[in-house]
Amino acid sequence: MRILAAMSGGVDSAVAAARAVDAGHEVVGVHLALSRMPGTLRTGSRGCCTIEDSRDAHMVAGQLGIPFYVWDFSERFKEDVVDDFIAEYANGRTPNPCMRCNERIKFAALLDRALALGFDAVATGHYAEIVRASDGTPELHRGADLNKDQSYVLGVLTPEQLAHCCFPIGASASKAEVRAEAERRGFPVANKPDSYDICFIPDGDTKAWLADKIPMRPGLIRDEAGEVLGEHEGATTYTVGQRKGLGIEKPAADGKPRYVVGVDPHANTVTVGPRASLAVEELEGIRTSWAGLPPADMGVSEETGIDCEVQIRAHADPVPARVWLGEVRDEVPAAEADPLGPVVPRPRPAGQVLRVRVETPLTGVAPGQTMVVYRGTRVLGQATIDRTVHA
Repeated sequence: MRILAAMSGGVDSAVAAARAVDAGHEVVGVHLALSRMPGTLRTGSRGCCTIEDSRDAHMVAGQLGIPFYVWDFSERFKEDVVDDFIAEYANGRTPNPCMRCNERIKFAALLDRALALGFDAVATGHYAEIVRASDGTPELHRGADLNKDQSYVLGVLTPEQLAHCCFPIGASASKAEVRAEAERRGFPVANKPDSYDICFIPDGDTKAWLADKIPMRPGLIRDEAGEVLGEHEGATTYTVGQRKGLGIEKPAADGKPRYVVGVDPHANTVTVGPRASLAVEELEGIRTSWAGLPPADMGVSEETGIDCEVQIRAHADPVPARVWLGEVRDEVPAAEADPLGPVVPRPRPAGQVLRVRVETPLTGVAPGQTMVVYRGTRVLGQATIDRTVHA
């Protein structure tokens, strides 16, 4: 096959490209320039898609003897990932930019261009596997190394996209195995640190970064009974489940820590409460997509649910759950209004609503996060959490 290898400049994508070459494919390497600041340099494990990363990817491509290009996707990345991230926080939600990047950049913009240029597939260094069903339909499964499994952030992929994806290192036993292979091949990135945090906030200070993008207004921090406990500099810099940096001087009556249990950017109010108030037993998600068979073929409907597992963060444990499908309502009903402030009705995108009831309550669940639905190792689909019901 003709394969376009997405080379980030890290060890995983380097070995993935090498394995694609070893398999006899015609491979071309491409590095995505996503930063709008071309002089940006990596700082240890922080940041990615930098000038340094581009050079590292170029060196590996040279060692493999494959053509190498840099494609500028910075404008698309700003619009589809960075601006989306800002807008979600401005509405009191907690987005996952890695999901948006995979959905709109790596497996939409990149894959679309690859297919238009005559490539058969895009190869990446993700730890996940594609398994073909008996009828040839591609299924997305967890990677062999569960400690590095990245199927969660790939949960946004559709069957049509999976048909043109290749994850050469997904069956690797461990990251150590991948690094050892890179060392044997003489790759200069063999011991390069993994990148983490949000790539476009390399110093890791999300609050300060947002404060420069979203107008901040001082407001009140209240408890669940409505008592004022303090003030904040801007509600949109808080997220549900947050414990540190609340700036509350008055201790709780029971002496236990308080957590953010609600953020209302319209009332400019942050609500805090005990850890028990974070427990959620039902989730409702929008922007639903399926990574395999359509829901009707799985027996999912508004009346009929299926047993599965749900994962709400990239490194969270999956929990047993039951899921149903429903129709999107145009806005949040008035009955669901926060007693501490009015809810401003907001439009919701058309499509299916995924309703989930978990067997064991979850904590720290915030609207804007992504929930991915599994059956064993297989990814069934995903949805963006839009509302929650507390236990």
